[in-house]
Amino acid sequence: MPVPASIRRRCQDLLGAGERIDYLIPIVAVWLGPVMSGIDCYVAITSRRIVVLTGSLVRRSGPTELSLQYPRATRIGPVEFAPTPTFRLGGRSYEIDDEYVAAVHAADAELDGLLPEDPFPDA
Repeated sequence: MPVPASIRRRCQDLLGAGERIDYLIPIVAVWLGPVMSGIDCYVAITSRRIVVLTGSLVRRSGPTELSLQYPRATRIGPVEFAPTPTFRLGGRSYEIDDEYVAAVHAADAELDGLLPEDPFPDA
């Protein structure tokens, strides 16, 4: 299921001016432990960087802070598939839903220049 527009806006608001989200992936931050698994967490990939956005147990309407950041040249794959899709970023593990595996692969493919050109660049 796509990330709701209200959550996407909240994530966008946490980023810098002029920074646009290319990929937004809901995650379960395994390193936060089972007590914190109920908070909203996302990985946002922009043209400038990769950021981990986290929420709080009190406020359940999306992320509230930028927790970690990495250079855009950082790879977020490969994805391991047992028992659930998981990738490592900065030494931490993140679980994702199956439908977001393609976003991880696409973000890494961009680093190699492997994505096709936009067929409608002016649209």
